[in-house]
Amino acid sequence: MAAPALKIALINPNSNDIVSPRRCARSSSTITIPTFSNSSRSINPPLSCPTPTHSEGTYGRRFKPIQISGSNRVSGSGTRSFDVVIVGAGVIGLTIARQFLLRSNLSVAVVDAAVPCAGATGAGQGYIWRVNKAPDGEKWELATRSHQLWGELAESIQSQGMDPLLALGWKKTGSLLVGRTSEDCSVLKKKVEQFVDAGLGAEFLSSDDLLAEEPALKLGEESGAAFMPDDCQLDARRTVAFIEKANRDFAAEGRYGDFYYEPVTKLLRSESSGEVEAVQTSKNTLYSKKAVIIAAGCWSGSLMHDLLKNSEIELELPIKPRKGHLLVLENFKPFNLNHGLMEVGYVNHESAVQSASTDSGTGHDANTAYISMTATTDMLGRIVLGSSRQFIGFDTNIDESTIHRIWERVSEFFPVLKEDSLSDLMDSREVRVGLRPYMPGGKPVIGPVPGLSKTFIAAGHEGEGLSLALGTAEMILNMVLENPQSVNPVPFSVWEAAGGK
Repeated sequence: MAAPALKIALINPNSNDIVSPRRCARSSSTITIPTFSNSSRSINPPLSCPTPTHSEGTYGRRFKPIQISGSNRVSGSGTRSFDVVIVGAGVIGLTIARQFLLRSNLSVAVVDAAVPCAGATGAGQGYIWRVNKAPDGEKWELATRSHQLWGELAESIQSQGMDPLLALGWKKTGSLLVGRTSEDCSVLKKKVEQFVDAGLGAEFLSSDDLLAEEPALKLGEESGAAFMPDDCQLDARRTVAFIEKANRDFAAEGRYGDFYYEPVTKLLRSESSGEVEAVQTSKNTLYSKKAVIIAAGCWSGSLMHDLLKNSEIELELPIKPRKGHLLVLENFKPFNLNHGLMEVGYVNHESAVQSASTDSGTGHDANTAYISMTATTDMLGRIVLGSSRQFIGFDTNIDESTIHRIWERVSEFFPVLKEDSLSDLMDSREVRVGLRPYMPGGKPVIGPVPGLSKTFIAAGHEGEGLSLALGTAEMILNMVLENPQSVNPVPFSVWEAAGGK
C-alpha cells in the first residue's frame, strides 16, 4: 500500500480536539540546507539594507528557538528586519519576492544556502507549455493563469522598449506533443478536443502535416501530434537574472535584501504567541513581521521535517528529489527545429510514481531512469535534448549511460542523429543535471503550514517550476495579504494533499 502523501496531527495542549491551522501556532526550528558544491556562478555580495528602528516592545519579546542540536543562543553577525522572509532563491522564491515588491509596500528578504539557478531552475529546459497539461486536471487553472502572467511580463518588457528575447530568452515557439502510433494519436485527438473546448487554439497534425512542420522528424504514417501554436519558452537563467536585478532595484528603498551562501539554521518563535518571528541563518538574524515562506525546492520536505521535529505537530511533506539530465549541443548542424517537441510518453513519465520495489533503506529505485524525448532550440541556437527522470536521492553527478539513453531515444524520432556519434560531440556539449522537487500526486503544495502561524510553503512543482512560477507567486501574495484569489488554492493546500484529514 502506498504511504499517504501527508500526515498531519495538530494537537491543542489544552484540549483533546484536532484544531485548524488558524487556531494553532506551535514551535520548531532548525533548518539546514545543503550547500551546492557544483555552483560556479559569481554573484554580488548580499545587499545591505538599513536596519529599521524597533521599539522595545518588539525586540523585548522573549523568543523560544527550539534547536535540534547546539546552544539556544542566537548567533550571527547582523540583524535585519523585513516584512517577508523567503527561504529559497530559485524561480519560485524570486518570483514570490517580485510579487510582494510590485504589488505591496512590504519589504522582502530572500535567503539561500547557495545562489539562484544552483538547483532545478538552472537545469531546466524553459518550457511555458500547456500542451502537456490536462484541461480537466487540477493544475490547469494554475497553468493557464501562469501562462497568462508570463505573456503579460513579456509584453510589459516590450512596451518599455526592450526585447523579451534578450531579457528573458522569451520565444513563442509553439509546442508539439508527438505520438508514433495510432493509439497515441487517438489520445492526442481527444486532447486537442479538450483544448478547443477550453477556448485554446490547438489542432491535431497528421503525419504529413507534422512532417511539414518538422522535416527532420521521421516517424511513419501512423504518427501525429497535438499542436499548440501559442505555447512559449524562456531561458531560465536569463529570466532569473532579470527578476533578480528587478528585485534588487528595491534595495535602495530598504525594501529588499538577498542573503546568499547563508544556510538557515533555525526559526525563532515568540514564546507568548507562538508566531514565527525570525529566521536565523549562519550569519544573520532576519526578523519577519508578516510571513516566512519556504520555497526551497526538493529540500523543502526535509526542511519542514527538521523544523517540526520535537514539536506537537506531525507533518510529513514527502517532497523528494527527482534527478534529471538534459543534453545541450552547440553548433549542431544536422537539423533545425521549428518548435518545441516532446513525446506523448513524457506525460506518463512525469506522473510516474516511485516503484513499489524501491530500496527500503533509501526509498529510491536507483536502477530506473525514465527517458522521454524532448527537443527544442534555445535563444542561442543550441539544441536542447532530454530528458530523464530518476529517484536516486540528492546525487547530481552526470551519468553517461543516461546521456547515451537520451541520445538513443531522441534518435528514434530524428534518425539523422544516428549518423553522428555522441562521443564525437564531447567538445561541443553541455550536460545539465537538476533535482526536480517531486510531490506524490503530481501537484505542488502551496499555502499556509498548519500549526505554524505566518509560515507558508510553495514547493513540489516537479518539472513545472518555471511554467507555474508566476501563478504560484500570485497565489502566495494573495494568501498573505488576504486578497481574493485568481486561482482556486484548495487543490494545492496542505490539507488537500493530506486527503482532507
